[in-house]
Formats: sequence, structure tokens, C-alpha cells
Amino acid sequence: MDADALFLSRIQFAITIGFHFLFPPLSIGLAWLLVIVEWKGWRAGDAAWVALGKFFGKLFALTFAVGVATGIVMEFQFGTNWAEYSKFVGDIFGAPLAAEGVFAFFMESAFLGLYLFGREKVSKRVHWFSILMVAIGATISAFWIIVANSWQQTPAGYVIQNGRAELVDFWAAVFNDSTLVRYFHTIVASLIAGAFFMAGVSAWLILKNHRAELAKRSLRLSVIFGLIVSVLAVYPTGHEHARQVAHTQPEKFAAIEGLYTGQTGAPLVLFGIVNAVPPELGAEIKIPGILSWMAFGDIDAHVQGINEFPPDEIPPLWITFVSFHNMVVLGMFFIGITALSVYLLRGGKLFQKKWLLWAFVVSIPLPLAATQFGWVAAEVGRQPWIVYRMLRTDEAFSFNVTAGEVWFSIILFSIIYLLLGAVYIFLMYRKIKHGPEPVSGEGVA
Repeated sequence: MDADALFLSRIQFAITIGFHFLFPPLSIGLAWLLVIVEWKGWRAGDAAWVALGKFFGKLFALTFAVGVATGIVMEFQFGTNWAEYSKFVGDIFGAPLAAEGVFAFFMESAFLGLYLFGREKVSKRVHWFSILMVAIGATISAFWIIVANSWQQTPAGYVIQNGRAELVDFWAAVFNDSTLVRYFHTIVASLIAGAFFMAGVSAWLILKNHRAELAKRSLRLSVIFGLIVSVLAVYPTGHEHARQVAHTQPEKFAAIEGLYTGQTGAPLVLFGIVNAVPPELGAEIKIPGILSWMAFGDIDAHVQGINEFPPDEIPPLWITFVSFHNMVVLGMFFIGITALSVYLLRGGKLFQKKWLLWAFVVSIPLPLAATQFGWVAAEVGRQPWIVYRMLRTDEAFSFNVTAGEVWFSIILFSIIYLLLGAVYIFLMYRKIKHGPEPVSGEGVA
């Protein structure tokens, strides 16, 4: 086994999926917000909402296009760098990945074309229906990706034959123990990303006094929407997902929660510094009994700690703990800033708080950072398994790929993604700077 090639293959996959995963959450969140915006424009016959729909529709289209392009590259790696993994799970993953392709490349793309180019050419009802179908398609597409990934976390509906997993119960595989809770939590996180993007762009337009009256409408919508989905991310979706991990992947649960010694009345760690050798937390701040209650509904329940698992089955501790807690901190921030903003909406006070408007501008990437932290906690926390308790990561990569070849592809992908990211930001900035089209009766700055 070429350990360097394995490590580099993991780095390459982290780069490609990490970059790709910036765009689908934003696309899903923006699509559902556009459903609301276009509904208001259609049903109320309000030109202001129509202008906002056109404006954010262009930003959505650019994001969607980059997401599709980067997703194709990501999936090719299963065959190039992870041949043994592809061989092992191919029978399981074929159906969900094919279904995702149907919704992503056919349903979403067809209706997106109708939405972008059909305005004024089809009825307003049909035009609104097109963005609704784009949002539904994107959401269903995400479901099949979550199905595939969740099967890696909690495999079900299979038998092992000839050294590979073979599907025997499609529905058991689809609705394995972690699918639904992970799916709902991921979709809610995507809605947060869309809300903060719309809020940040709207706040910037207000600060620049450019189509400010239009931007106040979209800011009002996005902060109310953002508060609702930010709360849902914590409870029930985040809470139920954590409970699921405690029951089905106890090693991961112990790692993300910083529980290094199994105990009854396990504490919830609010802060700690991870020491890997020996595994322990320093400078910890904790609340006794709360972790047991959250995981099992009993303050005296026993929660397994890192010390109760074989050393070769313990996930990396520092990155798992830090990623999870960064995600939680950001989740609390999202609730706090949106709650304050909704409170300040009374009497239009929010639009006068420049510091808060700037806070929304700089917060645009934070929900995407939270999704990255969540992904790292989920995937690194599953190690050393690529398929939980069935196939180890060091058994899953392509043994005929050399470290030099992987280095070359990492450098190439990194250059391409840097250029693609720069072009995306440049085009996005130009579109945002231009702002929505002026509406009769709305001041033009």
C-alpha cells in the first residue's frame, strides 16, 4: 500500500468535494427563497418583487452552473482514486446516483431554462411553477446524495457476496438509520445559506443606497426566513441528528462531544482544548448530565467514551471535536443575529443599524463555513471506516495510482478551482453591483 498516495487521494477528494459543496446548499436555499419572491410578484402583481426575482434569479443561475460543473469532477474520482471503494459499493450506489442525475441534469436544468428565459414568454403561473420545480428538483437531488452518503454511515439492505456489498432491500438501503435526520438537517442548513446570502446582498445594496427600497423588501424576507430555519437547524433537526449518531455511531459521538471517558450522567462540553496523547480535554467548560439527557433522554444514562473503543477504530479527535463545535457556535450566531434583526424590523429600525447591515454582508460565507464544518465532523468522525464497520479507508483507494500522479491532479484541480472561484466571485460582484432593475416609483441611486 502506498501510504502517500492514500493520504494525497484523501486530500484531493476533500478539496474537490469541499469546493463543490459551497454551491449546492446556496442553490437550494436561493431556489426556495425565489419561490417566495416570485409568488409575491405573481399573485400581488407587484413589480418590485418581480424585479427582485429577476435580480436574485441571475445570481442563482450562476451559482447553479458552477455547482453542476464541480459536481461532475467530484464523481469521477470514485473511479480514478477510489477503485476498490467503487467496486465494493457499486451495486448499492448505482440507483441513488442515477436518480440524482435525473433530477439534477434533466428536471432542474429543463425547468431552470424555462425560468430564466421564459419570463414574458409563458404565463406568470407557468413561470412561477418553473422555479418551484427547480427548487423541488434540487431538494430531491440532494436527497439521493444524502441516501448514498448515509448508507456509508449506517449501512442497511445489503449482503456481502464475492467481496462486495450487494443490494437486497432497496427501501431499507434508502431509509437507513441516518438518512432522514441527516437529510432534513442538511436541507435546513442550505436554507440558512440562502437566507444569509440574500440578507447580505440586500444589506449591501441598502448601505450603498442602490435600489435601497427594493433591498429592504428582500432583507425583511430573508431575516424572517433565516430566523425560522436557524432555529430548525438546532431543534429538532440538529438535536435528532446528534441522537441518531449517539445510537448508531458511538465512536463519532464521543469524538465530536469530547467525551474521552465513558460515564453515566455524561456532561455537555461547551468548551475544551483537545489533547491527543493521552486523549483528554483541557480547560473544559461543561454542564453535568446534559449529554446523557440529550442523547438518551435520561440524565443518568451511560454514554460510551473514547476509552471504550479499540485504538485503531478511534477517529481523529482534534479536527472532529473542533469542526463540530465551530458548527454549533455558528448555529447560535445565526439565531442571535436573525432574532435581533426581526426584533428591529419594527418601525424599520433594522435598516438604520449600519453595523448590523455590515454584519450581514460579512456573514454571507458563514453558513457555508458551517456546512463545511458539519461535513468534516461527519466524514472525519466516521474514520477509519469509509463504509462504517465494513470497509476501511486504507482498503478503498486505487492501489495502482502513484503519489506523483495524485500530486499532479491536486495541483491541477487547485489551480482550476482557484480560477473558477475567482471568476465566480468577479461575476457575482458585477451582478450585485448592478443591482435590481429600477421600478417605477422606487428611487434610483
